[in-house]
Amino acid sequence: MASSLTCAGVIWALLSFLCAAASCVGFFMPYWLLGSQLDKPVSFGTFRRCSYPVRDETRQTTFMVEQCGRYASFEAIPSPEWRICTIVTGLGCGLLLLVALTAMMGCCVTELISRTVGRVAGGIQFLGGLLIGAGCALYPLGWDSEEVRQACGNLSDQFELGTCRFGWAYYCTGGGAAVVMLICTWLSCFSGKKQKQYPY
Repeated sequence: MASSLTCAGVIWALLSFLCAAASCVGFFMPYWLLGSQLDKPVSFGTFRRCSYPVRDETRQTTFMVEQCGRYASFEAIPSPEWRICTIVTGLGCGLLLLVALTAMMGCCVTELISRTVGRVAGGIQFLGGLLIGAGCALYPLGWDSEEVRQACGNLSDQFELGTCRFGWAYYCTGGGAAVVMLICTWLSCFSGKKQKQYPY
């Protein structure tokens, strides 16, 4: 089976796929921020949450439901910064996934990735990494919401964690984007074989 990628291109394709998968999994998982509420572990993503309080009116008590799920609507996401973060990071993950799948197809299809296409793909990857990086930078702006304060000992504020800490999903998302911007973008410049010269 012929490939349109050089040796550096094959490494680029595999690394692009791994980084895109890491960023997408990290983005989807609700483990960006870890805290506790009513002695139960609580975690947040940009649009998902694990463990939430429910008020029982008959017994006049509040208890924690230990389940993970997304917010009921886009407006239910605790802060406008997290809504923007969800859109920006999701768009960045989509771009990384698109390039990664195209690069993987380049391993099997001849004349799919030329040098020019490889460089354009690298530019798109860089843009995707920038969007994810922007989403990760925006995320701490939402720590002043009431939901986060309840889980962080009422001490959290913008860029102040309180008693909470970062979860593995935040590092996974940001780390995947950083590797794409620093390594994959560079490798993409050497990924495609020379353009075939046609007689016409």
